[in-house]
Amino acid sequence: MARVTISLPASVEALARESARDGESFSATVARLIEAGARAEHGTRGPRYIGAGEGPEDLGETAERYLAELVQAS
Repeated sequence: MARVTISLPASVEALARESARDGESFSATVARLIEAGARAEHGTRGPRYIGAGEGPEDLGETAERYLAELVQAS
């Protein structure tokens, strides 16, 4: 786990402490809040690839079926 020193305004520190769950460390609270805020800000990410090419929509399923048939025939 990376150790990072950050400076927080007193109001942000107070907000983080108020948001802490029972038994949760300050670091864990801040990490959880940063992650939740970043996800809310950016939304869900799409895949890191872009589909390209042409073919049937069920190409993956068809390929799996063909491969299964080849294995069964062997």
